[in-house]
Amino acid sequence: MEQTLAQYRIFYTVATIGNISRAADELYISQPAISKSIRKLEEALDTILFLRSSRGVTLTEEGELLYQHVKTAFESITFGEERIKKYHELGMGHLKIGTSSTLCKYKLIPCLTRFVSDYPHIRISIECQSSSYTQQLLEKGKIDIGLIGRPISEEHLTFYSLGNIHDIFVASPSYLDNLKLRTDYEDLNPLSSATFMMLDQDNLSRQYIDAHLNRAELQMNNLLEITSMDLLIDFAKIGLGIACVIREFVQTELDQGLLTEVPLSAPIPQREIGLSYSSRFSSPLLNDFIAYFSL
Repeated sequence: MEQTLAQYRIFYTVATIGNISRAADELYISQPAISKSIRKLEEALDTILFLRSSRGVTLTEEGELLYQHVKTAFESITFGEERIKKYHELGMGHLKIGTSSTLCKYKLIPCLTRFVSDYPHIRISIECQSSSYTQQLLEKGKIDIGLIGRPISEEHLTFYSLGNIHDIFVASPSYLDNLKLRTDYEDLNPLSSATFMMLDQDNLSRQYIDAHLNRAELQMNNLLEITSMDLLIDFAKIGLGIACVIREFVQTELDQGLLTEVPLSAPIPQREIGLSYSSRFSSPLLNDFIAYFSL
């Protein structure tokens, strides 16, 4: 299409108003400029678009045909402009978040509660998947931001740290008491007996802990694999075994005495969690969302 949008805007305005003089006032340009633009458009299309008279202009049959298409186009543009204006006035938008179910419950939801209250028109999508899958979604551009552990490779990604978490083993006091009755608990390495509960081996947290236990030459004989952190916590509270959980997420249970930390001879090093996102696709909405994690 060799004709410019400006030419079609002039044609549309003149056709809608039916008068070149009033169209010139509407568009803040001179009448000769309008006449010249219409003449160029007619020459380019090899047709006559308007019939001129002392009372104004009327569309020819070809002009009416073109006008119907141009009218639809400009109405669509106007609608788009109004949508953009409303988008900004109401703070509308779509935010796609990825995280694990554990981090979703303990870190994302408290922040999201405040964010949604202040931005009620934002559409939120949440992918609750493993941290490794979340990172894949980030790299493919299928989500805007991920709440994950610090990735090994941060190429093309920005990482906003939310601090460290600590993996620990916990059990109910009653479980430890019963274990002591069965064995000389004080003389045993806790990892050499009892039932130990951990996340499944596909989980990045489990892989991190396994790597540490192997380096420290700590072994577990009786292992029960659980699919979620919440279940690990619940099973530990009812006395099913010793669970590997995140201290920050069971601090209330520890303070209330519902769970007791079982110390290791080689404590597990802390891990860092945070918000990972592509710096190439940062936006005001994304920046506003990140700010809520520092409140």
